[in-house]
Amino acid sequence: MFLNCKTFFSLRYGTMHAEMLVQKAHELGIGSLALTNINITSDAWEFVDLCRKHDIKPILGLECRNGNDFKYLLLARNQEGWHHINVFLSKHLQSEKPFPDQAPVIPHTWVIYALGTRAPETLAPHELIGVKPWQRNKLFRTATTALRDKLVILQPVTFQDNTHYELHQLLRAIDQNILITQLEPAMTGHPQEQFVTPASLVEHFADYPYIVQRTVEVMEACHIEMDIHHSISRNKKCFLGSVEEDRAKLRELALEGMMYRYGQHHEEALQRIEKELAIVAQLNFESYFLITWDIIRYAQERGFFYVGRGSGANSIIAYCIKITDVDPIELDLYFERFLNPYRTSPPDFDIDFSWRDRDEIIQYVFDKYGSQHTALLGTVTTFQTNAVIRELGKVYGLPKKEIDKILENGFQVNLEADSIHQKIAYFSNLMDQEKAFPNHLSIHAGGILISDAPIHQFCTTYLPPKGFVTAQLDMWQAERIGLHKFDILSQRGLGHIRDAIDIIKKNRDVDIDIHDVKAFQLDPLVRKNLSGVNTIGCFYIESPAMRQLLLKLGCDDYLTLVAASSIIRPGVAQSGMMKQYIHRYRHPEEVVYLHPVIEELLKDTFGIMVYQEDVIKVAHKYADMELADADSLRRAMAGKYRGSNDFREIQKRFFDNCERLQRPPEVSAEVWRQIASFANFSFSKAHSASFAVESYQSLYLKTYFPAEFMVAVINNFGGFYNRELYFRELLKTGVTLHPPCINHSDYATNITRREVYVGLIHVEGLEQLLAERIY
Repeated sequence: MFLNCKTFFSLRYGTMHAEMLVQKAHELGIGSLALTNINITSDAWEFVDLCRKHDIKPILGLECRNGNDFKYLLLARNQEGWHHINVFLSKHLQSEKPFPDQAPVIPHTWVIYALGTRAPETLAPHELIGVKPWQRNKLFRTATTALRDKLVILQPVTFQDNTHYELHQLLRAIDQNILITQLEPAMTGHPQEQFVTPASLVEHFADYPYIVQRTVEVMEACHIEMDIHHSISRNKKCFLGSVEEDRAKLRELALEGMMYRYGQHHEEALQRIEKELAIVAQLNFESYFLITWDIIRYAQERGFFYVGRGSGANSIIAYCIKITDVDPIELDLYFERFLNPYRTSPPDFDIDFSWRDRDEIIQYVFDKYGSQHTALLGTVTTFQTNAVIRELGKVYGLPKKEIDKILENGFQVNLEADSIHQKIAYFSNLMDQEKAFPNHLSIHAGGILISDAPIHQFCTTYLPPKGFVTAQLDMWQAERIGLHKFDILSQRGLGHIRDAIDIIKKNRDVDIDIHDVKAFQLDPLVRKNLSGVNTIGCFYIESPAMRQLLLKLGCDDYLTLVAASSIIRPGVAQSGMMKQYIHRYRHPEEVVYLHPVIEELLKDTFGIMVYQEDVIKVAHKYADMELADADSLRRAMAGKYRGSNDFREIQKRFFDNCERLQRPPEVSAEVWRQIASFANFSFSKAHSASFAVESYQSLYLKTYFPAEFMVAVINNFGGFYNRELYFRELLKTGVTLHPPCINHSDYATNITRREVYVGLIHVEGLEQLLAERIY
């Protein structure tokens, strides 16, 4: 009977999150419940999961509306029907065409129209008419016995109570961008769109038992069979034709890459590759590596510069197949930090491209795997407190100055005497109390989903202005069902490098192997610029704070730069660890280590845990914990599941192992305290190393091709400082800098030998189309 329930994912309409909806249904003894949000299916999987936990039969559907105009409900009879509903809604959202008055035939679904909108004799077998409780009096004039198979009870559930009905009205006014007094009945739900007991609903329709019976029959005919388990991967399972072919291909690529990175005979590298291949095979993760490798291969063919960073840099396979440029052997990085059997969800590679190249890379992925299996990952933008106050102030008709005053003074503006202020305060607090109240859908920074089954088996897709099909799922919802993202990110720092390489080739006819990072690290002129902090324009090492830190450390080598990239982070600096690290770096003879094992593990960082990997090392070597367990400890300490039984079990294992190894209890307690205090703000060494690699690449270009590099920085409009400083830095290279010129300037700044012409883009007020016509 509850065939039309909404959560707050009926954006700016519903007021309940899925957990509250299901909990209230459970408290009322409701045995079956249908989720039919308006033109969206984002929290369907969460709803099904919650229903099963409360022994409620879940039904999935959709409420189709054109603006405020209700058209019909769709209910999925089975999983295939749910798939077809997602396809239908996706086509509608992507084409932006209104829903037709009559629903098309959608296999394995019910269609429910509002009472009075369709002639009963025109209804197909799968089409029904919903009667709301407050519409029962309309049945007196209808020969209902002739329609006994077509009428069902339709008790909408949109809000929790009368207070939330008022919130619903406010949300509708926000959505329509009107005053609360301008709301019309068609813009809002009915005040009775709340839960009632099933018994009272049946009693309300006591004169029409066949309507009650038909409603029950319709609900019993619906069966959703979703397998909700994050350990099930729904990503594309095979890059080639089979898992066996994928394993052979990954092994072949890894061994070829080992020759390039390490030479023919490198026993440690070979052993580590074999170990990683075994774990990858155990977790069926080959296709993830190969799809990422294929993206990189395409980028290389197109001459696009990229940087692979993140915990993926802990993998020697990733290093050998050129997903990353970080040597995990050199930095003693553990693969288990990236992938291990105890991870509750697979990790992902973060691949950064120039902002100019990223869209072509995304298009390649869509073309390669097809729009039926590919979608950008969505995200949910929630109402923030200040924004809610501003929106509510507008709805109540307050002038902007008064709203600004409320925000500045936190409702201290004559609060007791102003009922409007009280209402704004009350309803903004009410929304804050709910779980992250959704405002609208957006796009994840770089996530792409590539599913094995058609993507619409899992979600609806829509087409935002970005131009790529996007899932109505955020990262957490996608991970919940086993869809794990590929991260294709953009970064203006890479634009500097990519454009600099092109400009150098054009201006000096020099080809640069920008991935030859080890040569850059040993180059004396690069080291001199690093120690002298001549780093303006270079990613991650140009800010005043970073340059000051590098000076204090006298940094001129890779490992010190990796450490600096970690300890510069706010959490480390605020905790006092950065100051402590600098002191110990300058006075290593004063360092007192807690234990010989700690000295062995942390001698390079002077006894301080600088990286997340240090937590893993200490737990592994000092407490004899398995590497996978040590990574679980690191994740727990970082807040992933602190307080859970798993965490307490790991803590007990840590101290039990220390006791077994006869470690001094007071030392073990201090080691645990340091792990606990550090892990909350720790940074991955692989991340730091990736940033350091990119810094060396930028610094090499700045050292040997300073003019071309600064032109590239200027043309990418990115960096810590404003453009004027970068032009001044360009002048230091000895070029002749000309103002914008009709005869010689391009839209972007250009350089020919030692002559630089400022681009027409820098002429204030000059439109791009006109500038392009000029040059």
